[in-house]
Amino acid sequence: MKLSTKGRYGLRALIDLAVHADEGAVSIQSIAERQKISESYLEQLARLLKKAGIIVSVRGAKGGYQLGRPAEEISVGDILRALEGNLNAVTCPANEGSGSCEEADFCVTRFVWKRINDSITQAVDTITLGELVEESNQLACAGAAGEDTAATGKTAPGGCAQKKEKNGSRRACSGNHSPDSAS
Repeated sequence: MKLSTKGRYGLRALIDLAVHADEGAVSIQSIAERQKISESYLEQLARLLKKAGIIVSVRGAKGGYQLGRPAEEISVGDILRALEGNLNAVTCPANEGSGSCEEADFCVTRFVWKRINDSITQAVDTITLGELVEESNQLACAGAAGEDTAATGKTAPGGCAQKKEKNGSRRACSGNHSPDSAS
């Protein structure tokens, strides 16, 4: 199974939104700036996530988006299914009960496909957005600790929540890169 940019960028955007949730509604523009993702593409993803009830929009001068429910109640599977649709690596008519496969009674590989699909489902449904926010905070703290050590020769104090940018904003680190690179 290979995820498209919808799934990858959408997950990054939701981690960012969840990290900044205590600031109120989060604008697409601020997420786009922090995550280096096109605003127009994020708007497309936001429509899908809103339709699925994962996020809600807030109108007004301080408008933007908020999570539709607590981060601990939103699974990665919920997010990816809203953005990507079915997450099955292999579609097998026999496993989906359609009965349109003439070889189903003799097909041993259908058990392989079912196990792969079940494993993917189990993996994405047991990881919550809340867990990813915690991981993001830990990565940001590790990055901040490294910067403090390099600048002062001392380690950063414990209890860090997020990495602070030079402009004072917090940054969630998510994706396949180090916490000090742009997220």
